[in-house]
Amino acid sequence: MSTIIYKEESYKIIGACMRVHSKLGPGFLESVYSEALEVEFKKDDIPYSKEKKLTVYYGDQPLNKYFRADFVCYDSIIVELKATNYTVEANKSQTLNNIKAAKYKLGLLVNFGMPSLKYYRLVN
Repeated sequence: MSTIIYKEESYKIIGACMRVHSKLGPGFLESVYSEALEVEFKKDDIPYSKEKKLTVYYGDQPLNKYFRADFVCYDSIIVELKATNYTVEANKSQTLNNIKAAKYKLGLLVNFGMPSLKYYRLVN
């Protein structure tokens, strides 16, 4: 039986995302969901960094290039937000590449732009 990585932590993060989506619904810009999610993270005592600059590694070699994660929660989970009508494979691939390149174990891709919140757990 496999263990779910960061089960409790990701459950809390997704719960916060669901509350934001149920209050706002689809149709806003990503920045609106990001700000609302920050409010929920604070209420739930979820430790986070917003737009955290993460080093990209090539093997063990850190590169000069970096990317900004929408959120990093619990110093271990990258949370990427979208606000589009659909989630494309490229969104999942990008998030997976980011968690691999930054040497994280878990990424959550969350799309607020659909009638129902859509999220993906991406494991490195």
